[in-house]
Amino acid sequence: MKQPFEKVVTEHGATVLRVCRAVVGPTDADDAWSETFLAAMRAYPELPADANLEAWLVTIAYRKAIDLLRARRRRATPVDEVPEKASSEIGGTYDSDVWMYVKDLPDKQRQVIAYHYLAGLPYADIAGILGGTSEAARRAASDGIAALRRHLADAQSKGNNR
Repeated sequence: MKQPFEKVVTEHGATVLRVCRAVVGPTDADDAWSETFLAAMRAYPELPADANLEAWLVTIAYRKAIDLLRARRRRATPVDEVPEKASSEIGGTYDSDVWMYVKDLPDKQRQVIAYHYLAGLPYADIAGILGGTSEAARRAASDGIAALRRHLADAQSKGNNR
């Protein structure tokens, strides 16, 4: 017997929100979160009782967040003044420099990092979501983390040379 959908939201809501923030940033994260659970609520009655709820919800969240990014790119955003530097802060206690570099990672590395480090999914579940093997997902995460470390070390050394 499946648990009530309200309990699913309570148990997995924070994880879904972290994934949404990682993909779309703080401004649109709540919208992506809402869209995720609306879609999940519609599909939940047909979901097999033994399904991995967290992986299922994270997949929906990622797709809804991507839909929001695509919609955002299609519309113009009027501003009074053009900022000197675009903001890349995701919000909360996260370091905005890290997220600037995460955004620039190849898609697979960015997805694996979000699924593993933000959603807490094991590599086997990530492989099921993205396709491929758990070893390939682990390698993508390792390569992504190594790239982030290089970027941050470079940024830090440039900042110390001023």
